[in-house]
Amino acid sequence: MQIFRHENRQQTEASRDLYARYELYYTLVDFSAAFAFIIGSVMFFFEAWQTPGTWLFLIGSILFALKPTIRLLREIKLYRMGDFDDLAKRLKH
Repeated sequence: MQIFRHENRQQTEASRDLYARYELYYTLVDFSAAFAFIIGSVMFFFEAWQTPGTWLFLIGSILFALKPTIRLLREIKLYRMGDFDDLAKRLKH
């Protein structure tokens, strides 16, 4: 079994639920990062708000860096779920 395979997401009800949950996390982080960048960009128009705007840019960058981490964690969990299924099949024989 390999990671980043579409089939891993559809193997069981638990894998479908896990995939959906992680997609929700991914989307929330994506919107949060975009929101931080938009608000930070507006703050840059005003000299008094440039420091908070810079912090929002940093927060947005961290959130964007979190996105591939979420995907990798999801794929590792799906991979492990598939390994357990394979192990159970082997024990039955």
